[in-house]
Parts: sequence; C-alpha cells; structure tokens
Amino acid sequence: MSNIFRELLKKVGSGNHTGENLTRAEAASATKMMLLGEATPAQIGAFLIAHRIKRPTGEELAGMLDAYEELGPLLQNINSARPVIVLGIPYDGRSRTAPISPVTALLLACAGQSVVMHGGDRLPTKYGIPLVEIWQKLGVDWTALPLEKTQQVFEKTGIGFVYTPRHFPLTNSIWEYRDQLGKRPPFATMELIWCPYAGDAHVIAGFVHPPTEGMFQQALTLRGVSKFTLVKGLEGSCDLPRDRTAIIGLSAPLAPQQEGLTAIERLLLAPRDYNFTTKNVPLETTEQLVADMQAVLSGKPCELMQTALWNGGFYLWRSGICSDMQAGITKAEELFSNGAVAAKLQELTQVVNSVSKVVYQAV
Repeated sequence: MSNIFRELLKKVGSGNHTGENLTRAEAASATKMMLLGEATPAQIGAFLIAHRIKRPTGEELAGMLDAYEELGPLLQNINSARPVIVLGIPYDGRSRTAPISPVTALLLACAGQSVVMHGGDRLPTKYGIPLVEIWQKLGVDWTALPLEKTQQVFEKTGIGFVYTPRHFPLTNSIWEYRDQLGKRPPFATMELIWCPYAGDAHVIAGFVHPPTEGMFQQALTLRGVSKFTLVKGLEGSCDLPRDRTAIIGLSAPLAPQQEGLTAIERLLLAPRDYNFTTKNVPLETTEQLVADMQAVLSGKPCELMQTALWNGGFYLWRSGICSDMQAGITKAEELFSNGAVAAKLQELTQVVNSVSKVVYQAV
C-alpha cells in the first residue's frame, strides 16, 4: 500500500468539513501513482469516487494535465501558420445526437487549419459511439498506427488522431475503474482539455455544467494555454447545438486578467439568426450517421448538412480563416459543394492506408 497516496486520499475524502483540495503538485503526483499502479486498487477506486463527490478544482485539473504531459504521448510540432486546433471530445462518445466533429476536422484541414483529435473505443459510462469508430466507417483506421506513423499522417494531411489504447496504454486500467464505479471520475473532465500536441495549440473543449467552464479557464491559464474556446455543446462535446442558442467562451489573452485568469469573452450564437432550423439531428444507427456524413461530403442537401455548415462556419471563423461567422458558413458551403472536403477524406484515407502497409510489412 502506498502511504503517500493514502495521505492524498485522506485530503480529498474527508468530507465537507475537514476535506481539502489538492495542490497542483499533489494532483500530478496522485495521477501518476494511479496510472503507474503505485496505489492499490482499493486506494484508486476510493480516490476516484471521493474526488468525484468533492468535484475537482482548476488547479487539480492542471496537475492532472501535468502528469499526462509527463507520462503520455505528444504529437510533435509541425509547420503551421496557425495554432493547431485540439478538439476535446468526451471519450465515452455520443448516444443521443449526431456528432459532426470528424466532418468539421476534414473541413478545417481542407482550408489549411491543422487539427488533432484523441480518444479510444466504446467506453464507460455511456458507451456511446466514439470518434475512432466513425473514422473507421469513413475509411480511416487510426487504431493500427504507432505514434510515429500518426505523426507522419499528421504532417502530410493536417489531421492527427492520438488513439489512447495504443498510444497511452497506462490509461487503460482507469477505464476498468470507471466501468465498475459507474460514474465519470475527474479524469473525464480533464481529458476534455488534454492537449497531446507539443507545439502552439488552440484547445477547444465542450462542457455541460456551467461551473466546468470556470475549472477549464483556471486549469488552462495555469498551464499557460492562451488560446482556447469553451462550448456548452451537444452532450459535452465541441459541436454547437441547433435547438438553442450556443453559449461559447472565447479566450481573450490581451484583455486584463481577472484574478490571474485569462479573460473570457462571451459569445451567444442563435441558429435562427443564420437561417438554420432549430433542431438537432438525432443519432439513430451508426450506418445512418455515416451515410448522412457521406451525403454532406458529397455536397448533397440533408439535415446533417445544416449541422455541418453551422459548426463549420463557426470554426472557420474562430480559427481566423474567415472574417466573420457568415463568411465561414459561405466558405464551408463552397468547400462541401465543390468536393474539396471529400477530396481531403480521400487523401487522408490514402495516406493512412499507405502508412499502415508499411507497419504491417515491418511486422
């Protein structure tokens, strides 16, 4: 048993009156001891559920991210005119609304904006459809690539995917606890703002509960991340909703800091103001989702196309490619209709398949 870990567990698990928050260094130490198996299973399970009840602080999230940076994978810096966008999507996937982020990534890469995504397979607690499965159905299999081959794909296409079961296997044991506990631990919050990229990055993360935005703001400020976008998105993702006004926090690093935090500029976007229907596309079957995505990539009008244009327009503007939201929507429509985004998917598929052949031949 780890006596050091036991002291950290006592701090977070002592209840409302005597419990304490961890320092950034303590949170980093606790995370490393759990990932490396230096804490016992009983200690790890107790810590995860106690910390969920307590709720993490931004400082604790920063410490967890420190541990991930020390132990985890990093795609290396590439030559990019803009900060690389890192899309933080819930690892336990989507179950109610149709995700659009793979299409958004293709659109951005097509327009010259590099994107990094990360995640694993179907995981607890939701066991929703994960990004890697959508990519596979679109013809792109990230799961067989070692990190150095993923780096090659990233450099050639502007899209990279850190597949955690292969690239960060230390996290695999944590998923077992998450399944047994039946609740998302603080790691589930932290992973949304994890940045597995070594260069200048623009972190984009979704959230559900408003207090999470403040935690993200503090953690990212402590980590020195000056450019971030926080979206009250669909099922905690970066996808903008269409059934309500999108509530978005934009980092404003040049604005005066408040209490040492990077300032946030509030943005409210109403779909009706841009002539979009105000309903989300439901997630039915994986096959239907992929068919709808293929229709979008072919430039065919469909309900999911509205979601693609709504999100694509925002992210083209936010990345600096387009001057405003309406220009972004117009640009997205053009790139879908002229086949440029479909061509980017074809390029990505060919590069991944080519790199995969080299991996198999080496084996």
